[in-house]
Amino acid sequence: MLPKVRLGRTGLSVTCLGYGSMGLRGPKTWGIRTVDDEQAEKFLNAVLDMGINFIDTAPDYGVSEERIGRYLAARRNEFFLATKCGCVYTQHKDHLEIDHQWRKDVVERNLHDSLDRLRTDHIDLLQFHGGDAETLEREGLLDQLQEFRSQGVIRHIGVSSKTPHLAALIDLDFFDAFQIPYSCLAPEHHHLITRAGEAGAGVIIRGGIAHGGPDAEIQRPALNDVWTQAKLDELIPKGMSRAELILRYTLSHPHCHTTIVGTCNHQHLAENVTACRLGDLPEPIYREIFARIERTTS
Repeated sequence: MLPKVRLGRTGLSVTCLGYGSMGLRGPKTWGIRTVDDEQAEKFLNAVLDMGINFIDTAPDYGVSEERIGRYLAARRNEFFLATKCGCVYTQHKDHLEIDHQWRKDVVERNLHDSLDRLRTDHIDLLQFHGGDAETLEREGLLDQLQEFRSQGVIRHIGVSSKTPHLAALIDLDFFDAFQIPYSCLAPEHHHLITRAGEAGAGVIIRGGIAHGGPDAEIQRPALNDVWTQAKLDELIPKGMSRAELILRYTLSHPHCHTTIVGTCNHQHLAENVTACRLGDLPEPIYREIFARIERTTS
């Protein structure tokens, strides 16, 4: 079984490994790693079979929401479902154009479309897909989501954010959960994650493994340079992969409740589950990585 953690004030008992479903976006969107319907069905069911109980998606992830609804509606009681709002998207012939707009009509349309596509009567966590504190307040969107919650169509309210807007959003003392990018190679939100967690919010880490490492499915040369400069290969215990080191480092942050990992590779999924079952890194390794990264990135 995967370890479970209380997602802050939401009270949801989520597995420390969640699933980020951007990779299920389908063809004619952007990037690589597209899968067909048959592969998506097998993979989504494998995610639940592995014990993961938290799935994150968004209206602007192509056909991701539709696939989750189509293939997992019969298993809806086995997982918590998070999606997003503020999403405006246009499907062109060969790509998906994404924008985010902070208007009540956009948020309402996102919610109702998501409920239909996901084939559910409620969203466990509805998150603003970006935005800043001043705009969300001025446009009445915080009150709007509170009204949706009173209607029972959403259970909890969150935001997916990063600097420069994250600190002010935490200061609102409004959100039940924050989704924040972080890994040992992209550590700039380390202290803001602590602030969010100490304020009682749930913390969902994105990019906890994909944001770096020479073995990542999607290569990011700038982050690979951090790996090399910090000489992290020297710290990998025998039998541990680079990916496991990165993922378990993320899990070692005391305020990381769950990290959503978006793969469509069955072997990588199994490896991630095994790594999460092993838990935090040994304290001496964690401290040394932290110190080396701090010297490298400061």
